[in-house]
Amino acid sequence: HKELRDRLCCRLTFGTAGLRSAMGAGFCYINDLTVIQSTQGIYKYLERSFSDFKQRGFVVGYDTRGQVTSNCSSKKLAKLTAAVLLAKDVPVYFFSTYVPTPFVPYAVQQLKAVAGVMITASHNRKEDNGYKVYWENGAQITSPHDKEIIKCIEECVEPWNGSWNDNLVDTSPLRQDPLKKICDCYMEDLKKICYHRELNMQTNLKFVHTSFHGVGHDYVQLAFKAFGFQPPIPVPEQKDPDPDFSTVKCPNPEEGESVLELSLRLAEKESAKVVVATDPDADRLAVAEQQENGCWKVFTGNELAALFGWWMFSCWKENCSKDADVKNVYMLATTVSSKILRAIALKEGFHFEETLPGFKWIGSRVKDLLDNGKEVLFAFEESIGFMCGTSVLDKDGVSAAVVIAEMAAYLESKNLSLAQKLIEVYETYGYHISKTSYFLCYDPPTIKRIFEKLRNFDAPQSYPKFCGIYNILHVRDVTTGYDSSQPNKKSVLPVSKSSQMITFTFQNGCVATLRTSGTEPKIKYYAEMCALPEQSDRAVLEEELQKLIGALIENFLEPDKNGLIWRSA
Repeated sequence: HKELRDRLCCRLTFGTAGLRSAMGAGFCYINDLTVIQSTQGIYKYLERSFSDFKQRGFVVGYDTRGQVTSNCSSKKLAKLTAAVLLAKDVPVYFFSTYVPTPFVPYAVQQLKAVAGVMITASHNRKEDNGYKVYWENGAQITSPHDKEIIKCIEECVEPWNGSWNDNLVDTSPLRQDPLKKICDCYMEDLKKICYHRELNMQTNLKFVHTSFHGVGHDYVQLAFKAFGFQPPIPVPEQKDPDPDFSTVKCPNPEEGESVLELSLRLAEKESAKVVVATDPDADRLAVAEQQENGCWKVFTGNELAALFGWWMFSCWKENCSKDADVKNVYMLATTVSSKILRAIALKEGFHFEETLPGFKWIGSRVKDLLDNGKEVLFAFEESIGFMCGTSVLDKDGVSAAVVIAEMAAYLESKNLSLAQKLIEVYETYGYHISKTSYFLCYDPPTIKRIFEKLRNFDAPQSYPKFCGIYNILHVRDVTTGYDSSQPNKKSVLPVSKSSQMITFTFQNGCVATLRTSGTEPKIKYYAEMCALPEQSDRAVLEEELQKLIGALIENFLEPDKNGLIWRSA
């Protein structure tokens, strides 16, 4: 009975990255029926929202996930998504083969479609799949669209005639394959952020690329070609799609050296100094560089952002027109990410903005800025999601891979490594040392209790003033909309009642956030020491950060008391 209740008594809801769940039977799982129901709801909502829906059409892409036991694959789910729309006379741009996730938002904008769907669970475990929805602006959907679509889904749960007809993709005259056009345009657009083509053609630097058994191989090869590079050396065991992700424990390059094992060994064999790794749907990027002592440094998302921020700004500065105004330039990051871009912006005179966690917020905000004549150079989230330039209003591992390659080649011509440049960036703008980790908690009431305790710490409706020995200056609670640093005590970021998120700013310059994950049973913590340029003793800063994190875990999360499972190293 419990099993049936779990499978049948709740429905999938939109999290930070669309719908995501295990493949299998039941209304809270990803399967043929729930994908049909979701698409019927989207059809209904788009029909209300756009009078020209049937002229403009809809984009559908998919990755290489699949499961033999349930006969469920991304391609099959994509065909059913297309079938629902084709049966209702909507033109569908259906990619004839797997593509990186960024191709869907890119295609939505290029083809002026009203929306698009990508079937992917990105870097989740092999059992999962997902359904990511993009709006006409090329960004992932945000509120209120998600809520309205859920209402529409509930209005039409019974499959319509034709919704199951997945061979419509092969027979309907309304289906077009946008693959060649989108791939060609994307690679052409990529050249807009290529600044040192001559150097790329001459560099002796070698790169290894792993696509983690996903979609990235062909597209990263093409991107390197567009920038004038020799092709990166692929990891043979990981270059072709494999829905079982057979060589890695989990297909998430964010997990660091343990999952990059094959690529690092190949790089040593080939004397390649830099490894780039795209996750299975190629929207995120991990980077490792061999140091002089032979060890590998795997950069964190925040460290890569420091490099990208420096690079995108210095390239802009060198190439902008005489009358370009630095005050018109923007960079963005999610609020749980490093504040390094804020430090660069303060010194260089451009604007920096924060958004809620999740690239959907960045994408929508960037579109607003572009529509108002602003120039956006770069945006990121700490979980290795990067947006270089504005051709794609979402994170994109393909463009990020080739931009980091160009940066490495340029630095090498100046006898610098990426790691050395990173230290220079920190010495110029101030050390930003961060640590992010998580606890697993499979009991939602426990998670709720932990956060409610923080809202009623010493007394009802009062947040903590100290964390152990550390003095708290400000508290921001995005779940309730409270921010003690604002004159009216209201958070500037939109209220997000569906997830838990509280940020503490400490007197010693540290900023720490506790939040729940939108896609997994995790309580995450993000802590960062933001030092001024003159505070350059890294060891002291790291020690202080470590002690503060210890206090945060002991006083606020209380893992033993709450039965939290520590993230295995």
